[in-house]
Amino acid sequence: MMQTNKKFRLITYPQLLSSRLFFCVLFISSYFIVGHVHAAPKIEQWNTANGVKTLFVAAPELAMLDVAITFDAGSGRDAQLAGLSRLTHSLLNTGTGALDADAIAEQFEDVGAQYGSSVNLDRSSVALRSLTDKVLLEPALKTFIDVLTKPSFPEKDFLRLKNQALIAIKDSQQRPADIASRAFYKAIYGQHPYANPALGFKGSIESISLEDVKNFHQQYLVADNALITIVGGIDDEQAKKIAEQISANLAQGAKPESLAQPKSLNEVADVYVPYPSQQAHVYLGQLGIQRGHPDYFTLYAGNHILGGGGFTSRLVKEVRVERGLSYSVYSYYFPMYQPGPFTLGLQTRSDQAQQAAEVSLQTIEKFVSEGPTEDELASAKNNIIGGFPLRIDSNRDILGYLSLIGYYELPLDYLETFTNKISAVTEDEIISAFSKHLQPNKLVKIIVGGPVGGSQASGEKQ
Repeated sequence: MMQTNKKFRLITYPQLLSSRLFFCVLFISSYFIVGHVHAAPKIEQWNTANGVKTLFVAAPELAMLDVAITFDAGSGRDAQLAGLSRLTHSLLNTGTGALDADAIAEQFEDVGAQYGSSVNLDRSSVALRSLTDKVLLEPALKTFIDVLTKPSFPEKDFLRLKNQALIAIKDSQQRPADIASRAFYKAIYGQHPYANPALGFKGSIESISLEDVKNFHQQYLVADNALITIVGGIDDEQAKKIAEQISANLAQGAKPESLAQPKSLNEVADVYVPYPSQQAHVYLGQLGIQRGHPDYFTLYAGNHILGGGGFTSRLVKEVRVERGLSYSVYSYYFPMYQPGPFTLGLQTRSDQAQQAAEVSLQTIEKFVSEGPTEDELASAKNNIIGGFPLRIDSNRDILGYLSLIGYYELPLDYLETFTNKISAVTEDEIISAFSKHLQPNKLVKIIVGGPVGGSQASGEKQ
């Protein structure tokens, strides 16, 4: 009797159309078609029957649909078990009902759909991309909902993914960039949940039980803690049906209390971590602002001049062009539900790390006290406004903004008014905002890389 290898199946014409090859072609073409539309998308909002907020943008150019369910279930919700949210989300598509991980992947592949999940400090997201043809969309959506709402969390996959997490943690402990990032967040956030990496720590991952994973899913991946975002080639009636179908399958649950606000640390950290490499990673920073802060656009425009504008920024001119201390240096504000960090980062030779940090600090001090020139501000505005269409030129870009807008309760005209708000920023407003939110004498400093004893030689604390 002839045996058939499961990996080789007869493909019909409809299946061919929904295969990965066809989907990749369609996906690539989306960047060319959608990319020609520069107007900010119109966002519609409503609540489902059980109260789940839904944001929708119609994108009729392509017969494609992107759906994401965002939860207040980022790594900030891990409590004492750092890495729990990430592990929970990575396990969702390993089993549901009679389906194992391979069968789930096969079900998505057969209809040309893509599934994914992600976790950051504030939010988690579970996403589906599918063609809008009913024959393809309906089974993709059913599998997606089953994975999200009825995961079986097989023990063998739990143990496998725990082991993968431990390997990833061990690997990250050998990378100076990761060491520096962890030290930076710890220095700024202390005991706050934002201090912990989403990947977790060796001890915390080892402590997580399968019951912890099930409890996390039961507590946080619920209707009262969810946001549905939809972008694609369907109308609002179809979008509402999809949102209802998803939300009706979510347990109602309850929205968790907001995370506590991080405390400003009494002592400014000055940390040196020896590492046997010729290159050093340098971070300077402090607590910044919350998402939705009225000074956001002013700080955004100002930071573009300071360190967010690539080769035209002040930091690049001072650190790279004038002194050749680093190929790249940057700064940014990263607002979150609670104040996120202001971060300055660079990489340089370990024997130049102190000098590069000092030049960066002097550049910040001058910018905070004097602000930008008229030409710098005009150039920054032109650059930000001119590049803005590229930030919303694909369905996935728009979907990401919908998640941002919905989760942080930003106004629905956020994208429509973005360039106008940048255009309205003045030099005096930048000086005022940076004086209020950036204190150069309170910046933490992290240097990773260089010999043992380098900290004493430079006067730093270990």
